[in-house]
Formats: sequence, C-alpha cells, structure tokens
Amino acid sequence: VQLQASGGGLVQAGGSLRLSCAASGRTFSNYAVGWFRQAPGKEREFAAGISWSIDSTRYADSVKGRFTISRDNAKNTVYLQMNSLKPEDTAVYYCAAKYGDYLSSSTRSYNYWGQGTQVTVSS
Repeated sequence: VQLQASGGGLVQAGGSLRLSCAASGRTFSNYAVGWFRQAPGKEREFAAGISWSIDSTRYADSVKGRFTISRDNAKNTVYLQMNSLKPEDTAVYYCAAKYGDYLSSSTRSYNYWGQGTQVTVSS
C-alpha cells in the first residue's frame, strides 16, 4: 500500500484544515488507517484512526471534539478534518495503515506510512 498525504498548510488559531490520505496499490479494505503527528523535538504521536471494515474511530484526548476522521470508499481516501486548531497542533502529520481492524495508537503497529504533510498553526 502506498499512501499519499496532503492538505497541510499555515492557518491561524481557531481555523480549520482538512488532510487527505489517498491509497494506491491496494484498497483500504480490511485495514485500519491512522493519523499521527510529530512536533519538533517530540515523539510521533497518535491523533486519530479509523477501521475501514467496521467503521470504528478512535481519537487522542488532545484532539477529541475538534478533529474528525472519515473515509471515502469510492476514492479509497481517508480524511482528517481539523477544526478549532491550536498552536500546539503544529506538527508534521503522517497517515499510516495496518492490516486488521484494531485501532492501535502505537507507531510500531503500522506497516505503511505516507510522506507527511506540515501543519502550522499561528497564534
């Protein structure tokens, strides 16, 4: 599975962005897809995930209520709608995929990674 993340940019605090993660080479069927983020000097952390087969979602506490993960079956794409953005959301955002429905928050569980897209939130 090849993953292509896009949609990052510069936004003011309180603004919104929508990230996209498009898969090629294989469909997302039977996969779980996660969005992770890595701020400068920090470890990569889980932000949100969606299980393709059972349409289950999971969010980190830090983004719950502000971010929404969704999917488009026809486009084989996962989206991350980010609202009410804060400066602390600034990071490189990566999408990742793993086989199976379990929504792991560990980077070690994911086999396939996109290239990352920069999100910068100004105060």
